[in-house]
Amino acid sequence: MRAREGQELQLEAELRALVGPSRKEDGCIGFDLHRALETPGGFLLHEVWASRNAHTEHMHTPHFLRWDARKDALLSSRDGTFWQQIA
Repeated sequence: MRAREGQELQLEAELRALVGPSRKEDGCIGFDLHRALETPGGFLLHEVWASRNAHTEHMHTPHFLRWDARKDALLSSRDGTFWQQIA
């Protein structure tokens, strides 16, 4: 994710607010926030869920819905990819 210019601190605060509640959800194996060292305003959420269904349920929680309502004002770009562990 990349913050809109001037929104770096607000984006970080909003992302940090997701971490604690998300980690407490059933089905959450890992939910880690990273800041880019070489890209100002760059952040990465590395999420590991027990199943795709657990992730879908996460997207209906109050903390996620709060983030979803605010993200467009804070982000200049974002990419999301689903991965499956194979080894």
